[in-house]
Amino acid sequence: MTTPTGERLRFNILGPIEGWSEGARLRLGGIIQERVLATLLLEPGKVLPVTRLVEAAWDEDPPATASHQVRKAVADLRRRIPGGAEVLLTEGPGYRIVIDESQNDLSEFGMLVRTAKAAVAESRPAGAVEVLRAALALWRGPLLSGSGGPVIEAAATTIEERRLAAWEQLLELRLTLGESAEVIPDLRELTAQHPLRETLHGQLMVALYRSGRQAEALEEYGKVRELLVEELGVDPGPRLTKLYEGILRESPELAGPEPAALAPAPVPLPAEPPCTLPNDLADFTGREAELAELLRCATQKGEQGPRLVALDGMGGSGKTSLAVRAAYLLAPEYPDGQLHIDLRGYTPGDRPVPAGTALDSLLRALGIPGDRIPDDVLGRTALWRATLVGKRLLILLDNAADAAGIGPLLPASSGCVVLVTSRARLMDLDGAEWISVGTMSAGESTTLMAETLGAERVAAEPEAAAELAQLCGHLPLALRIATARLRNRPRWTLQYLAERLRDETRRLDELSAGARSVSATLRLSYQALDDKCRTAFRILALHPGGDINVHAAGALLGTDIWDSEDVLETLLDVHLVQQPDIGLYAFHDLVRSFAQSLLGESADGEDTVAVERLLGYYLTATDTACEVLYPGRKKRHTGIPRSAAELPDLGDVDRAQEWFSREQTALVSAVALAERRGHDRYVVCLVRNLVFQLNAHGQLEEFGDLGRIAVAAARRVGDLGLLGVSLSNLGVACWKLGRFAEGIEVAKEGRDVADRLGDQHTVAHSESTLGQFNSLLGRFPEALVHLEKATGLERELGVARSEADNLTILSTLYEQWGRPEEARTAAERAVELRERLGQRKHQTATLTDLALAHVGLRAYDEADRCLRQARELFDDAGDPGDVALTLALSADVDERLGRPVRTPDLVAHALELVESNVSPLRRAKVENTVGRLRYRQGDTESALALHIHAYQLASAISYRIEEAYALAGMADALGGAEEAATHRAAAEALFAEMGVPADRRRT
Repeated sequence: MTTPTGERLRFNILGPIEGWSEGARLRLGGIIQERVLATLLLEPGKVLPVTRLVEAAWDEDPPATASHQVRKAVADLRRRIPGGAEVLLTEGPGYRIVIDESQNDLSEFGMLVRTAKAAVAESRPAGAVEVLRAALALWRGPLLSGSGGPVIEAAATTIEERRLAAWEQLLELRLTLGESAEVIPDLRELTAQHPLRETLHGQLMVALYRSGRQAEALEEYGKVRELLVEELGVDPGPRLTKLYEGILRESPELAGPEPAALAPAPVPLPAEPPCTLPNDLADFTGREAELAELLRCATQKGEQGPRLVALDGMGGSGKTSLAVRAAYLLAPEYPDGQLHIDLRGYTPGDRPVPAGTALDSLLRALGIPGDRIPDDVLGRTALWRATLVGKRLLILLDNAADAAGIGPLLPASSGCVVLVTSRARLMDLDGAEWISVGTMSAGESTTLMAETLGAERVAAEPEAAAELAQLCGHLPLALRIATARLRNRPRWTLQYLAERLRDETRRLDELSAGARSVSATLRLSYQALDDKCRTAFRILALHPGGDINVHAAGALLGTDIWDSEDVLETLLDVHLVQQPDIGLYAFHDLVRSFAQSLLGESADGEDTVAVERLLGYYLTATDTACEVLYPGRKKRHTGIPRSAAELPDLGDVDRAQEWFSREQTALVSAVALAERRGHDRYVVCLVRNLVFQLNAHGQLEEFGDLGRIAVAAARRVGDLGLLGVSLSNLGVACWKLGRFAEGIEVAKEGRDVADRLGDQHTVAHSESTLGQFNSLLGRFPEALVHLEKATGLERELGVARSEADNLTILSTLYEQWGRPEEARTAAERAVELRERLGQRKHQTATLTDLALAHVGLRAYDEADRCLRQARELFDDAGDPGDVALTLALSADVDERLGRPVRTPDLVAHALELVESNVSPLRRAKVENTVGRLRYRQGDTESALALHIHAYQLASAISYRIEEAYALAGMADALGGAEEAATHRAAAEALFAEMGVPADRRRT
């Protein structure tokens, strides 16, 4: 995994324990921290109870405070490890560490051993040897350098057995591959270290015998027998004895295979090796120099890692065709498979394929089941590289945008070759051999025309052929389309076509090659179509995404899916679209740009009607998918009729989710298309469906962006119902993103809209939301006005549940404002209502609010009573943030009442709860509460650290009251330091701005 700050972590325990982050070694602390961390690393992902960690941390009887020291050690490790709160998790009675296999040398060792076992099962011993060597290279010495204590040493014994088993398997495989003298040094060293291990002695005897050293092999047996009798009082086992007898009689069974060649090709896999390369062009011609250079680079022996050859050049220059031809020529050298993927780096209107998506496709192409493919990019990269160890694959990464997108797709080991195509030379792609593909020479252009059109027709008009090649810019794409037109028009001469091309230099200036324009050739191809296909070609260019399926094409064209498929197939025949997969069609980059330039030629209203058909299709499809995925969602009138276009099968959750995920980019682009075209009602309704998906997947920035677009569109439509829905969605986004100032404006407008609609329930809710947003921003008088209005409305409407919620917010406001009497009154009323309603789940937070009010009144016994009741209501379903605040305040009140620290420590538990998956609002409040307690206890160092972190959280989201208390706490903890005065002044300014009296503040 990667930490929230983007840092890559790595832990090593096969030797002295090490932690690394972005190439820098971490300071992990003392022996207790090291042993706790090592114990967790021995079983990553598994929850280990504190008692187990105590046993591992102490050699003998642990002290009475051992559990507390373990918790302190975990907290210390979290501070030392970047993103430690996401790595070391508290779960139930213990802790677990969350890391990928590639981030722990022990886990990586296990993964490589499993990979080697699979290679052996697939009859690939050479590959298994390479993997096992990599696994054993991870060892730097005994686990924790032999200083781990009894528990860790017991684990070390088991792990050492795994290491020796891996050595034995590696040596056995090397003997199987014909090595003999080469393995003797390793076997001499291992038998000296482990003299009682009969398997190693047997392998040494075989290696000596096959090396022509029969006497030494027999002597080795005598040494082993003498040692076993002396040490254990036993003779060698039957297997070693049988081997000894075979050597004595020079048994033919002991003769080894012929030594393997220096660079043996792995045995082909039993299953059919995958090949996803595009079809090679039968009439491929020219590019002899580039092809020769490409093959030379691809076959050149390297020191380590895969061969990497990259082609760069302008669009339409034939990079992909050249790479595909080379791939087929190289294929026999790579018997484990040939894979191709289009990274879509320069596809107009489309986004490059993310590395995670590309890895998913490549792994599936290798036959990896979907349920074994990790969700994150780093996990997929590790699995991809481990899967390729020992294999010989050719990988073609087509249409790459940048080096960053290629890095995760590169194998880590030698044996593979990677071909890359890109319009730009990717200077950051280290280790690549670059070949630039320019325009064709005049001779190559003529040869290509002769191959694609016929030598006789070209020879009959040599001057016209030369001019035609020049007008096409000597670009293979342009030449192929032009000759395709000539083939379909046998009465046309080359001269006639050249005359037509002379006038075609007006558009697509950005894609021109000097004075020559690809658009001229593309226009000729377009003009050769019949009227029906011309219209379809233009209309299909309106599609906002990348690949076009038959359903979207049918919606655009106003036909059924079979007719749309016929049109697409016709365009495919004349090379105006491509087919990346069955049922999917795509414009080549240059052709798409050309098609989009023709949209102004459509008949009046033709484009508008087609766009509406497409938007209607997407709205109906997303409505249908949402009904399946979110069955409890309230239905709303859109004012848009249901589309008559044929829909894909969205009948169950899996199919609906798969469709939504596959089409998400096109759907977001459809919103932009609707906005550009002025179809505001479609914008609002599409966004409503999309934000359910975005919110569910945590794509909050996109949620917020689309929410604003929908609100603006709803205002233009003038439909109050749609505006209210859009404002509600945007309000949720603002809350989740911590954008409170914007949330206030959204809630105000939502309130006004609800008022105009006569929806008093929503008016009350909006007033409450406004009160909460203003309270967080420190605008207490404004917050009070809104909350009093909300409370009054809710009381009038008889909505006790909402009134209780609002009174809780009101109590919090009064407490923050330094008005504890009013805070107590509001909280007592909220407690009474929740008790009457049976709202046990929410009562913990309400009782804690009441306790806060009592603390403000210095009524500590009353506060203690409320907190005791709150703790009695704890259950597994409780909000961890609420529980943490209750615990932190309980510890605070205990200290004020002169009580000793409880066991287990309430503060430690509270801090553990807020370290993961807790709102920054609640965490800042808990850390400030504990920080003040630690200051009163004399632990100024801990107090300062807690207040600094609370300040970072609160200031980032403008949570003013906790920002002020954090600054005040930092000033107290710093004492007489010069920096303290700055923090004190900043805190006082905030308190004054909020109107919080000095004698009514928390202490």
